[in-house]
Amino acid sequence: MTDESLHAPLLDHARALLERNAYLTLGTVGSDGRPWTSPVYMAADGLADFYWVSNQSSLHSVNVTAHPEVSLVVFDSTVPAYHGRALYAVGTAAVVRETELAHGLRVYPGPEGRGGSALTPEDVTGESPYRLYRARASQVWVLCPREPRQPCPLHGRAEDHRELVHPTPPEN
Repeated sequence: MTDESLHAPLLDHARALLERNAYLTLGTVGSDGRPWTSPVYMAADGLADFYWVSNQSSLHSVNVTAHPEVSLVVFDSTVPAYHGRALYAVGTAAVVRETELAHGLRVYPGPEGRGGSALTPEDVTGESPYRLYRARASQVWVLCPREPRQPCPLHGRAEDHRELVHPTPPEN
């Protein structure tokens, strides 16, 4: 198999995880250096932009303001034990700027069938305590899908392993 033919199924897998799952776990760091994780309802725009709405006074929001570097994971908690399906990312997060708010509100809250409510700019600006945030991933990996105790069909590896899907790895 070529690198490209190995990579395509992983991209499809990553996109499917984002379509099927409405929450991500956001990892932030406080000004005191302590880590904090929070589940947030999200909508993804491609593989690199993840949007959510939070109160500005929530600990993860305060942490993002102080230290914009974040990590996140989107995982499928409905699969059987030992069938882990997950997408991991690192990047930076911030409140969406006014000039990008219209686009962000088109992406968030994601597809209608997921149950999220559409928002207006007034819901996330001005006197509202809520803001639309975006994490922009610099790197994204997926946990290579495989059956328990079986080698991964793409790489032949029998242990859990992550593969980079964004940015697209260079071809050899």
